[in-house]
Amino acid sequence: MVKKNNVLTVQNLAVSYGFIKAVKDVNLEIDQGEFIVLLGANGAGKSTLLNALIGKVNITHGHIIFKGKDITKSSPEKIVSSGISIVPEGRGVLPLMTVTDNLELGAYYIKSKQAKIDSLKKVYTLFPILAKRTQQQAGTLSGGEQQMLAIGRAMMSSPELLIMDEPSLGLAPILIGQIYEAIDVLHKNGQTLLISEQNVQKALKYGDRGYVLDLGVTAANGTCQQLANNEEVRKAYLGVSDATCEEGA
Repeated sequence: MVKKNNVLTVQNLAVSYGFIKAVKDVNLEIDQGEFIVLLGANGAGKSTLLNALIGKVNITHGHIIFKGKDITKSSPEKIVSSGISIVPEGRGVLPLMTVTDNLELGAYYIKSKQAKIDSLKKVYTLFPILAKRTQQQAGTLSGGEQQMLAIGRAMMSSPELLIMDEPSLGLAPILIGQIYEAIDVLHKNGQTLLISEQNVQKALKYGDRGYVLDLGVTAANGTCQQLANNEEVRKAYLGVSDATCEEGA
């Protein structure tokens, strides 16, 4: 039975590319307002799982339940319009379009003009630098600014679930800190988050709970503190021996 405050439930999910089983048996749950981190090495199935959640890959087995409705066979367009947005790996901004145009694309399914204005204000409040770059082509922004733009674009539809795939990838440490501070603000404002991340320490510092994928299977799960303090999990799945989870981050 799905809990009243449950936003997303993944049940025994499997995804195959031909004869290759990228995701074999994944289960996870996300409640409203939670920040869930998805951890695992390259090839563990993290990106495939996220793509399955937004309808970009065919699911061979299992179910995805979003706000009590089965969206397993839904199209990406229907999934986005129902309340899920994703910040893709590599940012995916449109380089020849302006910052404003990129952001407005994120509100494509929003009919209310006032809602779009309100969302734009939230984006500029979270990322003031974007307000100074409104007419600048996205391709001329720095890597950190492009990541901010990608997150801002996903925010424009006021999603119930915001997914991010490797938000720290390719960024300098100081920029990673800025991105995660912004993510923390979103979390504290009540945004439900699912973030796939190889930057283990940042993810465990800010997240509520985590799931570890290994070869397409849910290998471990628990609070970020439990995962950080589990020696076997740290060595076998996270590739670190000194990960820490800071209380109250």
